[in-house]
Amino acid sequence: MLKIVGELMILAIGAGFIGSISGLGGGVFIVPALTLLGHISIHVAIGASLISVVATSAGASAAFVRDGWTNLRVAMALEVATVSGAIVGASLAGVLHARSLELLFAAMMLLSAYFAATKRGAEHVRPTSDHLAKRLQLGGTYPERDGTVVSYGVRNLPGGAAIMVVAGLMSGMLGIGAGALKVVAMDSVMGLPLKVSSATSNFMIGVTAGAGALVFLSRGDISVVISAPVALGVTAGALVGSRILMHARVEALRLVFVILLLLIAIEMGWRAVSGI
Repeated sequence: MLKIVGELMILAIGAGFIGSISGLGGGVFIVPALTLLGHISIHVAIGASLISVVATSAGASAAFVRDGWTNLRVAMALEVATVSGAIVGASLAGVLHARSLELLFAAMMLLSAYFAATKRGAEHVRPTSDHLAKRLQLGGTYPERDGTVVSYGVRNLPGGAAIMVVAGLMSGMLGIGAGALKVVAMDSVMGLPLKVSSATSNFMIGVTAGAGALVFLSRGDISVVISAPVALGVTAGALVGSRILMHARVEALRLVFVILLLLIAIEMGWRAVSGI
């Protein structure tokens, strides 16, 4: 038992580290690890993943908020959409076959990799917001490495909210936090800088995953023996990852995310098709 707990914590530390610096959440790594390596039911793996995503958010978002990277107004404006989607997604997960969930997981990872790979090469900060974002005071600032403060605007809140509903649906259904879609929505659609998008995503995914986890808990798909060490490991990894993000190169992050997402998609897709 102790050996299994130790292995789960090692996997979770790595998942939490990468999940926090990417804004993806540890679920994209915990679910495949538990199903492919631990031979655990995907429904139980998703339940444990949702708990770990909550832990990732708690571990990473505190530092991001303190250091001025998280846009709290944007997060609160979009959270209603993500939570609504998460509740629906978690309910659907209870009636879908395991292979269907695995195929959906693989497809989600491929879509996330595509969005990340085709994103513009450099940061283009918009200094002003559109009319709606300006009325809601959604614009913000973030600190550069040299200590200067950069102001940015926000646009297309309805478009971002629409993607957030889908992100919440995927989060509740697959236990992944759907940070990839959240980052895409804020970075590409709403015009927030990438690091601000990642930090804000880390803040949001905990609330989204928590809503889905309540549905899984009511069905009995949350295993304390599995979820507890996973959550502890993810929290430790997230705390380390939150420190690295401040000094990371944006393009290096993007390349790593694309490679990891493609590998996970291949693994999960093969498992679903082969029936292993």
